[in-house]
Amino acid sequence: MSISETAPVSPGALWTGRALSGIIVLFMIFDGVIKLPPLDVVTQTMVPLGWPADANVARMLGAIGLISTALYALPRTAVLGAILLTAYMGGAIATNVRVDNPLFSHTLFGVYLGIILWGGLYLRDPRVRALIPFSR
Repeated sequence: MSISETAPVSPGALWTGRALSGIIVLFMIFDGVIKLPPLDVVTQTMVPLGWPADANVARMLGAIGLISTALYALPRTAVLGAILLTAYMGGAIATNVRVDNPLFSHTLFGVYLGIILWGGLYLRDPRVRALIPFSR
């Protein structure tokens, strides 16, 4: 199925996709921006997760998250951004599994974000609907 053969989505579905994507973008902007300044609360919460209490590590993670989010927010690079954010979420999931955090509230949080991320992109991007056709 090509992009031109993709069934158009209703305006409601398109706006739902934009809203879901907006939620992810806002959350990830908050997540990334809070890691940029050397905040003690950020570095100290990284220690129980097995990360060093180093502002440079937090800053690097914040920059990776913000760059991936910017790519996701731009229509031309949204699929690349979604892939990068999925990898970022995978790292968060792996970190939480490694320290044996609670399953549904902590470990699977990255999965919840990934579902919202890809759901929003599916509803707003015909390229993704052509790649993953749920109906014929």
